[in-house]
Amino acid sequence: MQIGAHVRDDDPLEAAAERDADVVQFFLSDPQGWKAPQPHPQAERLRESELGVFVHSPYVINVASLNNRVRIPSRKAVVQQVRAAAEIGASGVVVHGGHVTKNDDPAEGVANWRKVFERQAAEGGFEVPVLIENTAGGANAMARGFDDLARLWDAVGEFGAGFCLDTCHAHAAGEDLVGIVERVRSITGRLDLVHLNDSRDEFGSWRDRHTSIGSGSIDPEVLREVCSSAGAPVVVETPAEGQAADIAFLRG
Repeated sequence: MQIGAHVRDDDPLEAAAERDADVVQFFLSDPQGWKAPQPHPQAERLRESELGVFVHSPYVINVASLNNRVRIPSRKAVVQQVRAAAEIGASGVVVHGGHVTKNDDPAEGVANWRKVFERQAAEGGFEVPVLIENTAGGANAMARGFDDLARLWDAVGEFGAGFCLDTCHAHAAGEDLVGIVERVRSITGRLDLVHLNDSRDEFGSWRDRHTSIGSGSIDPEVLREVCSSAGAPVVVETPAEGQAADIAFLRG
């Protein structure tokens, strides 16, 4: 089992050593911007390393949106992120499920997700798997509740879409973490990555605020059980100063 952390993007290899991490996740471009990723200075070393590597796409991406000024650049950005991730030997690119506005039909957002995979399949598919991540809130989110997730997977599962489970997001969305790995697999048929985070807020809060394991509202033993049953790489997205302790706890 690979256990690691989301780290700074300038020197992920050193950050991994500092945390005794087996796997890292980082951004390849501004998480709040649309600029395409630039070549990473450690690309060759990352490809040759035994370290597991995942890329988190920018937060601004929302391929479900019915707004052309958001959806079209989002589709372009996903392709750019995947190509850049392939250059560093990444195992997947995490993309938030996104949402439509309160006056939109969520089915149209699902259809937009399907178009992403259909269009790329026509060009030979993605070089690196796209891992759709569950989100914490939003009434018209594509992957907040697991009913939403099942609807989305009916549309994209056939294209080999991957899934990233975030424990803080699931807790905030009102999904019980006990037995959640089995429930995820019953819907998606796979689990490619886990974001193992405690939550600063209560169950069902719809608020996405991560915190170190044991300092939030989720039972640490439940988090450790998710880790042990996942059968997938585990990344903590908790405050940097506590990541080494979080990783050690999960290994225990």
